[in-house]
Amino acid sequence: MENIWQSVKASIKESTPTHVYKMWIEPVEFLKASDDGIVLACPNVLFKKRVWENFGGMIKSELSRLAGRQLKLLLEVSNGNGVGNGGGNGNSNSKKRHFKVSASENVQLPIPAMDCQPRYGRLLRKDFTFDRFVVGENSTFAYNAAVALASQKNKFPPLFLLSQPGMGKSHLSQAVGHKILSAFPNERVMYITAEDFTTDMVHSLRNHTITEFKQKYRNNCDVLLLDDIHFLSGRTRTQDELALSLDYLYDSGKKIIFSSTTPLKDIPKLGEHLKSRLSQSVVSEIQTPDFSTRFKILKCKSDYYGYALKNEVLEYMASELTENVRLLESGLMGVATKSRLLNMDVDLSLAESVVKNLAITRNAITLGSIKKVVCKEFGITETEIASNSRKKGVVRPRQIAMYLARRHTKQTIQSIGRSFNRYHATVIHSINNIEKELKVQSEVKQQVERIDKQLLDGKF
Repeated sequence: MENIWQSVKASIKESTPTHVYKMWIEPVEFLKASDDGIVLACPNVLFKKRVWENFGGMIKSELSRLAGRQLKLLLEVSNGNGVGNGGGNGNSNSKKRHFKVSASENVQLPIPAMDCQPRYGRLLRKDFTFDRFVVGENSTFAYNAAVALASQKNKFPPLFLLSQPGMGKSHLSQAVGHKILSAFPNERVMYITAEDFTTDMVHSLRNHTITEFKQKYRNNCDVLLLDDIHFLSGRTRTQDELALSLDYLYDSGKKIIFSSTTPLKDIPKLGEHLKSRLSQSVVSEIQTPDFSTRFKILKCKSDYYGYALKNEVLEYMASELTENVRLLESGLMGVATKSRLLNMDVDLSLAESVVKNLAITRNAITLGSIKKVVCKEFGITETEIASNSRKKGVVRPRQIAMYLARRHTKQTIQSIGRSFNRYHATVIHSINNIEKELKVQSEVKQQVERIDKQLLDGKF
């Protein structure tokens, strides 16, 4: 458990200003492990109180993520020799003795540069800020809307960021969180995915803590940044709870951002209550960047990472890697890495050896090639994969094929559905199922990775 705590500290260090980390996180030491959690030692009572209020949610989230299960957090005050003296953890159910805090101690003191950490949910990436977002014609409206939402003190309508994966939705969403926290450090910013929300609710139901769950999302949240809203398709209980929480947030004038790869009208099995709330959002679509924007993105990222690349190299990469921003960054990293490992200057020849193959293989991937590779992997025929069969040995390959079709081709959901003789709702459901499987170490994840490699290598 002590190793997990060291990993948590390392993770927090990556996303927190150095002086804040040294002041509030570095002094916190591992004390002992309990049956279902971890006990950490703080230097004094006031320090413990500040850490709990400003970093407690972040520490618990990272502990649970790295441990692979929900862990409880207990903070105690060290007596100077590494032994805690029962400091408590801010939990009303704790049986530990709580220290009394004087009136002077109870005043919230300003903490320097608390501008990058939400109270709950995931860590904000420190490079996902407005000044690092390259604005082009494809994203001008979305960018301006995000800045306006972050800057307005008054009530602002929710923002719905819509785009294909890798276009910058999460970047803009987290940039809003950064800007708000830099101006108002005490704002309770929550950045989560729809899957996080679902997992949190299920956990609270199993552990009879649904009241605390509702309190967190309804009353202890000033800014909600909710990614991948399409993940809630068909999750009736989760949709109902989210809709009720949104009612509270809307009525209180809180700021909200949703993001999705699927237009609201195309998300199947979405309850009317939640749909009506989401439909009140300002929809801001981020399109595929044009050549000029792709060049600016590459130039900005190469300068940020300290790569000295000539304009002709950047122009070549921008002309070849047209799919999304994530692919541009992958190509840039690949070129820089090969240059460093081979101790070679980056010229057009080296760039072509990395980028051209990546671009060609991706462009060559079609629905037909995906079906062919998937069928070969699972030992079924292309007739079977597009049939009405509901056998597990056919359904799962079909779902994987539809997921890969959405990932590697520019076909619409409707086109993919027609290719497999399925409605678009079934395609979305299949994609969501596979995305969920890919988040855990499963057999499906291994199968998808094998097939993905064959497609990217052009072996079809």
